[in-house]
Amino acid sequence: MTFTEATKTCLSKYADFNGRASRSEYWWFVLFTVIASIVLSFVSNTLSGLFSLGMLLPSIAAATRRLHDTDRSGWMQLIGIVPVLGWIVIIYFLAQPSTASSRFDSVKAVTEAA
Repeated sequence: MTFTEATKTCLSKYADFNGRASRSEYWWFVLFTVIASIVLSFVSNTLSGLFSLGMLLPSIAAATRRLHDTDRSGWMQLIGIVPVLGWIVIIYFLAQPSTASSRFDSVKAVTEAA
């Protein structure tokens, strides 16, 4: 998945917590949000803050779909609340390769594959 495809996909699934997100889709979207936030901070700190606030929900949704792709619950993101160690663990989980099948696959995707 390319940078633009990943960004479009994550923004089109703004608040969709179902399904799966590939590793490339998630990390390209993270790169987009970081770069855009840095660029906007040179223009205006307020604008950068508003952008970051606007990207909060799609970032959580993309991370949830990424965790689903590794066969983990999206609630595992709460590990990130634990300082330092929790951040390391969640980054490790998000960087894991995809699983062949996941208990979080949608019913539609499972029936299409059969």
